[in-house]
Amino acid sequence: MKKLTVALLSGGVSSEREVSLNSGRQVYEALDKDKYTIVRYDPKTDLPRLMADAPAIDAALVILHGPFGEDGTIQGLLDLLDIPYQGSGVLGSALAMNKLAAKRLYEKAGLTVPAYLVVTSRMPVEPEKWIDTLGLPLVVKPVNAGSSVGITIVRSADQLKTALEAAFVHDDTILLEAYIQGVELTGGVLGNDTLEAFPLIEIIPNTNFEFFDYTAKYTPGASREICPARIQEDLAQKAQDAAMKAHQALFCRGYSRTDMILKDPDVYVLETNTIPGMTATSLLPQAAEKAGLSFTALLDRLIALALEDKKRRAAHQSLASVAAETGH
Repeated sequence: MKKLTVALLSGGVSSEREVSLNSGRQVYEALDKDKYTIVRYDPKTDLPRLMADAPAIDAALVILHGPFGEDGTIQGLLDLLDIPYQGSGVLGSALAMNKLAAKRLYEKAGLTVPAYLVVTSRMPVEPEKWIDTLGLPLVVKPVNAGSSVGITIVRSADQLKTALEAAFVHDDTILLEAYIQGVELTGGVLGNDTLEAFPLIEIIPNTNFEFFDYTAKYTPGASREICPARIQEDLAQKAQDAAMKAHQALFCRGYSRTDMILKDPDVYVLETNTIPGMTATSLLPQAAEKAGLSFTALLDRLIALALEDKKRRAAHQSLASVAAETGH
């Protein structure tokens, strides 16, 4: 069987560049070299080469995080180059990256989210008003950022100024959220039109960390990750259903991972990752392993889903062309 040529994109220009490069290295090692000819590209330096090589590329694996990688930007370029890729397209990527847009769509889909306020850099600072509305503790987070970058849990009014400054480094619009004390869960979803929910993972940050922040995510041993999560079966089903609804609400494709808090009996949806961490020990590959998919097999499925989506789009374009020619 002819090998597929796969473009592996990692690196990029966001604050999560090093995480992306590490994921890219591990994805390269895990890919089946008997099935794929793998060509690596770093969008920071290699976009002209990617564009020149496009006609020979069968599919791309986008292992990028944060702005210009996870927000629909690179997805739009790949669409223009007619290169299919794993995961969500421009719309789903952009919606999931924008935490405010995502929240509004979660609410529209009937999902439960923490109470929140929107604050911009041009608005007056009104800590008393915000605390009266949301209470303490509250969570301050930039609207557009990944890997918990710029997030602070505020436990007193005098901490708000510093938290706002940290968030505004990453975006000029931030969210203030009510802090929900509960079981931290993440739920992976695989598929395009037919979805499969992976076993849930329960996340327990080390006592040195207030929550599953950037350092807790990427420091070995900084958190415990238990799969399947130690919760009742009916609550697990409720959380898996929420992850699939979130995936659909944001128009995701291929795969996603949704972070949630369980405060029995409620499941609060926090955010959805359209390009979750992709090292062998990252959360989504861990859950896939529990579902019977090795890291290599998971990558095979993602490439197959990308090619499936390309066939769907091609069939639609063919029908549209026929309709245009016949006047229907």
